[in-house]
Amino acid sequence: MKITVEKRFNDRDALAESLAAKVAGQLQEAIDARGKASLVVSGGRTPLKFFHALSRQPITWSKVLVTLADERWVDIDDPASNEALVRENLLQGRAASARFVGLKTPHATPEEGLGLASDWLGALPQPLDVVILGMGNDGHTASLFPDCPNLRQGLDTQDRLIAAHPASQPLARISMSLAALLSSRQIHLHLEGADKQATLNQALASNDVAAMPIRAILGQKQTPVDLYLYLEEA
Repeated sequence: MKITVEKRFNDRDALAESLAAKVAGQLQEAIDARGKASLVVSGGRTPLKFFHALSRQPITWSKVLVTLADERWVDIDDPASNEALVRENLLQGRAASARFVGLKTPHATPEEGLGLASDWLGALPQPLDVVILGMGNDGHTASLFPDCPNLRQGLDTQDRLIAAHPASQPLARISMSLAALLSSRQIHLHLEGADKQATLNQALASNDVAAMPIRAILGQKQTPVDLYLYLEEA
């Protein structure tokens, strides 16, 4: 297991501020060392407080390139769009000067858009500096779902991206592959709630990656993984 730091909080705001300060420091270190930095974030409701806290951090945002771990194949102004979520909640205030690199292309399907989206990702500094991941109660991360027909491709390919059509999800998706996620200097796993603690415990109890793809992140030894977990006090 590659959880190198584990931090638990009983206050969402405290978690958001702590994670934001850590990520901002890592991004500024990358900028100071290499001239620019890359940040990969995830969608959903969990990271919103973190996005707001990070957007207030006083770093050289004009040197930061931001992208997504995965995206639903919808227009970027659709309420389901992760890009819209990030633009509205992270790329504000100080962070408005960051450059956003999206995954949704004009193509009709994610399969058709893979080439162009991969080219866009090529603009990001490699290896990626910071990746923020979440986890679903089914053990998925990014759009590497256990019920995705081509999950094995997402786990094994060296391509940056895959098209994903999880049976449990109503929308097609595009997702970073495991190789792309692990081609990074740091992963932060951001979880909130007793249900996520239970899922994490289940994930750590076995090595069956196909059943819970998050195990591919937790079980690898290539990239450090820090856990930030919010649990309400009893």
